[in-house]
Amino acid sequence: MLEVKDLYFRYRGEKKDTLKGISLKAERGKVTAVLGPNGSGKSTLFKCICGIVDDFRGEVIIDGTSLKKMSFRKRARLISFVPQGHNPPFSYTVFDVVLMGRASYVGMFSSPKKDDIKMAEDSMKTVGIYHLKDKAYTEISGGERQLTLIARALAQKAPVMILDEPVSHLDFKNQLKILSLIKRLSEKKEICVLMSLHDPNLVLNFSDKVIVLKDGKKIEEGRPEEVLKEELIRYVYGIDVRIISSDGKKTMIPVLTED
Repeated sequence: MLEVKDLYFRYRGEKKDTLKGISLKAERGKVTAVLGPNGSGKSTLFKCICGIVDDFRGEVIIDGTSLKKMSFRKRARLISFVPQGHNPPFSYTVFDVVLMGRASYVGMFSSPKKDDIKMAEDSMKTVGIYHLKDKAYTEISGGERQLTLIARALAQKAPVMILDEPVSHLDFKNQLKILSLIKRLSEKKEICVLMSLHDPNLVLNFSDKVIVLKDGKKIEEGRPEEVLKEELIRYVYGIDVRIISSDGKKTMIPVLTED
């Protein structure tokens, strides 16, 4: 479904590449997590995949077609993007924000049709925020905003969904709520999900596959329970952890040391 081949990217004015030969595959109906410390290249990778920046070397391929050969409208129908945070310049309603996901299906001088409105309403119902449809997006909670952005991505009806740290600003309860929803949607609606996370324990519990980045390079890829070992976490994050297993589930516990 989604394939990245030998991707390199360098920001203008920089002497070194930010991304260094990254290759990966993500499948429909599965959640692929990208894990790595700050500065490892996660957000830059997502910008390349979404076409936000397109002066990269290498290929991004969706359903057998290179991203660089697609029009903006075609890309929007294949890839939806949920950013870390979003502050609109105007106080749109929740419904208006979700309806924006239908932009690639609406002509430049046309208005949304009944099908577009229904798709937006159905997306809000799917993520459980239909009761907020007339609320101002700027006045709802952080968790509700994230659900709104996911509903917007669903309304886009794209087979690939990219989420850049979708739970980084949420409390523990909302983290679990959002990630459970993403996992369920990927399976039920056969969406190819690629998302970045900071917490290895969340990766272990909510992803089918993990890509580990460090300094712009991919250093490991595979099933989380097989890839995320104590030695790898020490190498990537510079901290010691212990992995405990209970009822077939693994949990990482940090080992606190005195300086």
